[in-house]
Amino acid sequence: MKQTVAPIAQGEHPMSDVSADKPHSATAFWPTVFWKRPSAQTALAASAILAGGLIAGGYLLGDGLTRARAADRSVTVRGLAEKDVMADLATWTIAYSASAGDMASAQASVDRDTAAIRAFFDELGFPDQALQPTGVNVSSFMQDGVPVFTVRQRMTLRSTDIVRAQRAVRRQFDLVRRGVLLEEGSGMAYTFTKLNDIKPEMVAAATRDARAAAEQFAKDSATGVGGIKQATQGYFEITGRDGDGGGWGVADTPFKQVRVVTTIDFYLT
Repeated sequence: MKQTVAPIAQGEHPMSDVSADKPHSATAFWPTVFWKRPSAQTALAASAILAGGLIAGGYLLGDGLTRARAADRSVTVRGLAEKDVMADLATWTIAYSASAGDMASAQASVDRDTAAIRAFFDELGFPDQALQPTGVNVSSFMQDGVPVFTVRQRMTLRSTDIVRAQRAVRRQFDLVRRGVLLEEGSGMAYTFTKLNDIKPEMVAAATRDARAAAEQFAKDSATGVGGIKQATQGYFEITGRDGDGGGWGVADTPFKQVRVVTTIDFYLT
């Protein structure tokens, strides 16, 4: 059999392949671009979400700290409220005694003093029930071999008629002239019993006074005054309006002054 062989062109190697001279594709030797890979895209998306979360969290944290610092700005001040009032209850405890060599004589002397005291208040217009005995005490001792008996008694006047009570105090020496020996502790006491009626308005007044002080602080620091952060109410104090007080030798006064001090923390805005 005769085999026909194609002629070989000049310059052509008999074993060469035309495909060997063609340039190879880039994809044949280089991997797929990184960001086009599915796994890489997932990682990038997760990183972007994480970065965004960190940025947002940092902003919110910073804003929260700023607000917290602003909310913590406050000023502590005190507010004072005072009110003059008239006592509405008068109480006069009268202590007196008598001594004698026998019990009957001492008791008889005390009975006479009791009658003189009742007549005194009756003349001033007080009702009988306004004056009541509140205690009695009997003691004895030996003096030069002779027994001595002492009877002590207390009577208490209780009245809401302050004007009449003042009149009685001014005339108390009439009792001494009638032979009643007043012992230590005998004195009129005036009391204001309607504190609960004026508490709300006094607390409000003390709060206004405290806010005025806070506003002055705020003005000096170029800020404003917000709501109340915390408040503490002090004790209500009732004293003599003119500094008078009760006690032996010192007459109490029906003219009273009520005083309260509050401590308040105001927010600064």
